[in-house]
Amino acid sequence: MPITGERKLWKLCPFWQYGTRTASSTQNLHHSNQNGIGSTASRSSTSVFSVVRPFLPARRRLRLDPAKNLYFPYEPGKQVQSAIRVKNTTKSFIAFKFQTNAPKSCYMRPPGGILTPGESIIATVFKFVENPENSEKPMDLKTKDKFKIMSLKVKEGTEYAPELFDEQKEQVTIEQILLVVFLDPERPSPALDKLKLQLAEAESAIDVRKKPPVDTGPKVVGEGLVIDEWKERREKYLARQQVEAVD
Repeated sequence: MPITGERKLWKLCPFWQYGTRTASSTQNLHHSNQNGIGSTASRSSTSVFSVVRPFLPARRRLRLDPAKNLYFPYEPGKQVQSAIRVKNTTKSFIAFKFQTNAPKSCYMRPPGGILTPGESIIATVFKFVENPENSEKPMDLKTKDKFKIMSLKVKEGTEYAPELFDEQKEQVTIEQILLVVFLDPERPSPALDKLKLQLAEAESAIDVRKKPPVDTGPKVVGEGLVIDEWKERREKYLARQQVEAVD
């Protein structure tokens, strides 16, 4: 017996036929969610996220400039320098550490440290450039030397030690793998100009750290007693003069 148009419609959309029962089922489902089914689904989502989380990209804690490469002037047979700015972009104290796969020909200054929230430094990287086997070899020769920068969130007051990264391996983030790019020191370029500025800034920062702190005022001794150093030295000098006069 052929199916009428109305029966076809009901067969395709049965909830139209049982509208009252569907509404009742919806109410029961809502009631069940209030009794804990919804929380079970939430817990299930949390569990899935905990499984997927290790595969998600880590949130960066540092901003690097340059971001992907370390630029060195190409001077075969000499030790050359590069520079990179490292900035803490978080509201926490962040430890950072440099590593290289060529420790015999490369080293960093500083090799690591702790940055306060928003603090930035310029690290200097030293590299010895070997003479190429072929004198006609192009300047942009390939090198396997790489540098890795890692970060670790630490508590305020923590003293930096490389062992921190071994003790808390699970919390360490690899910020970037930096590749070596050589620049022609005889050919002006934006990258070379920027490198020179960063190196000059790094040297200035080192000079400032070497200088003794400037005395900005009189010393406070004991319970708020202010001593004028010049007056103190003058009184000692007059006392010595009096002793010599008596002798």
